[in-house]
Amino acid sequence: MTTDSVTADGRPATQPWLHQRGDVVQEFGTVRQFPIALRPEVREYSAERLNRILADSQILYALYKKHHWLMRGPTFYQLHLLLDKHADEQLALIDSVAERIQTLGGVAVGDPRHVAELTAVPRAPDGVEEVPAMLSRLLEAHELILGDSHDAASAVAEKGDDGTNDLLVSGVIRTGELQCWFLAEHLVDTPLVHT
Repeated sequence: MTTDSVTADGRPATQPWLHQRGDVVQEFGTVRQFPIALRPEVREYSAERLNRILADSQILYALYKKHHWLMRGPTFYQLHLLLDKHADEQLALIDSVAERIQTLGGVAVGDPRHVAELTAVPRAPDGVEEVPAMLSRLLEAHELILGDSHDAASAVAEKGDDGTNDLLVSGVIRTGELQCWFLAEHLVDTPLVHT
């Protein structure tokens, strides 16, 4: 072995350091100081509100994927594709919300077990529901997120956090409302032809 391929303690230089554990360098619910012209208490409030929306949105994303896989019936193909499209859009929103939390100096909730502790979205059954029930479940999750997002958008705007307000209004709310429209139209009972 050449000296280039060995570390100072004699380990091969290409051997990864496995099973690492580290100290928590920032607690969940705290914010670091960033020079973004927002007071720490405003950033902390916004990060806390966004983390609730982030947790609920992660559950909504998971429901979209679950229902996408479990879809059945004569509209299977259309709904299978629609739910996957909505899931992709939710995933993009999740990333934007998490990045905003980090921009505020906070810690974005990411562990699914922690998400389950924070979410207000009711747990779906483990099995397969009828198609209208699956769509209704998605609409109810959307409504919960939209209600929280409207309230949070107003509150953060009053505190001067325009960035969070913009994300909530132009991202979470507009996307959620559009997705609700597409889902709700699948629950309208209209005949294909009038006789």
